[in-house]
Amino acid sequence: MTIRFTASRRRFLGQTTALASATMLSPLSSTATAMAASANDRPALGLIGAGRMGHNHMRFAKGMCDLVAVCDVDSNHRQKAIDKIFDGDAKNAKGFVDYRKVLDMDEVDVVYIATPDHWHAKILIEAMRAGKDVYCEKPLTLTIDEGKKVRQVEKETGRIVQVGTMQRSYLDLFVKAVAMAGDGRLGRITRATAAIGGGGGSGPIPEHDVPQWLDWNQWLGPAPETPFRWTPDPKLGPDDWVIGKTNCHQTFRSWLDYSGGSMTDWGAHHVDISMWAFRQAGQSDTVVSVGGESKFPVPYQDGYPTRKDQYHTASSFSMTATMSDGTELVINSGGRNGVLLEGTKGRIFVSRGDLTGKPVEDLQDDPLPADAIAKTYKGLPTPYSEHKNHWANFFHCTRERVEPISDVTSHLRAIDLCHLANISARFDRPMRWDGDKEEIVGDDAANALLSREYRKGFEIQG
Repeated sequence: MTIRFTASRRRFLGQTTALASATMLSPLSSTATAMAASANDRPALGLIGAGRMGHNHMRFAKGMCDLVAVCDVDSNHRQKAIDKIFDGDAKNAKGFVDYRKVLDMDEVDVVYIATPDHWHAKILIEAMRAGKDVYCEKPLTLTIDEGKKVRQVEKETGRIVQVGTMQRSYLDLFVKAVAMAGDGRLGRITRATAAIGGGGGSGPIPEHDVPQWLDWNQWLGPAPETPFRWTPDPKLGPDDWVIGKTNCHQTFRSWLDYSGGSMTDWGAHHVDISMWAFRQAGQSDTVVSVGGESKFPVPYQDGYPTRKDQYHTASSFSMTATMSDGTELVINSGGRNGVLLEGTKGRIFVSRGDLTGKPVEDLQDDPLPADAIAKTYKGLPTPYSEHKNHWANFFHCTRERVEPISDVTSHLRAIDLCHLANISARFDRPMRWDGDKEEIVGDDAANALLSREYRKGFEIQG
């Protein structure tokens, strides 16, 4: 008999070890069929945020789930997703403007959150409380205080949360680099350098009438009320998506009300890999201080931009964090995008395109142990590569009720460092961090930025 994958079944699986064991996959299946599910077994997914990221990344989940609901405040995004995701197989999906309608659907098993960053924590918390497992794009939070709330609710609800830091599923590159660190090929790591790129200025962007296809109030959500700004691309028609200079959609990462800029965008990837390597090598990932140099496209005063009519997240920076054992993690806007790991026995560089360095060359004559990648990947199945494997990992973990490869706790350690680096840059002074109290030492003004005010009606409850 085929059992339909529903929310109630997920809860039952989480409570019944015998049934979970009966469906357990082999630790390292190398075939795609090991993760395949029949149409009747596929979880029903609700997509919240159907813009470029949400739309494009859903293609990696094809064949593993059924898309039954699409929510977006932009009617163009929403309809395009329903018409085209899964090659039209989602045409019967329900469309919504309000994400809460998706969370209220009993038939929705899992939720994919691909909204702008300022919405992530609120929707994630409410989705977990609604009994949904969640794949959420990075970063999970806009502030360190939001991370505390996410951790608490995850613990209370027992939901499975996969963070969209898909580099953790790049088996031949990032996972291999971390496995090398864990196998001692670098010796003691003394420094990691995460080159993540910077931002840029825009000049003043004028206020613009809100397009008829956009619910601007719902797009803003928890963020402060502010005019819609847009310099449209003259080559596009009035009903096209927002492309050009704007405080919406593709350029939201250039505004502090919605994002931490490149620091929390690419930093969520490369800082995460650096700290993962530290842990795998048996070293500390506990931050004690951060400081450095940065530049912004507008002047700052008391930690805030003096102009809010144009892009204002950091354009360039070089910030150094020190771990409790003295290891340094440098976050640079310059240099080739990727992670450089330097140790007492050698150094390696890893990016989305390559893995290089003498310790890598030495693998030809002295390969890693056969189980090195498996141990690094928590012994979870690896039927695919890269993005597709990251989705397969998520669905496997929802079935087996085990921690996914991109877990909440380790992600928050990395993204909290990125938040701290941003705060240090905004005040242009070094910060000392008390990890036990989760506060900046002796700096009330900086500590005020550990949280944010939410617009009335969009608060995070509890």
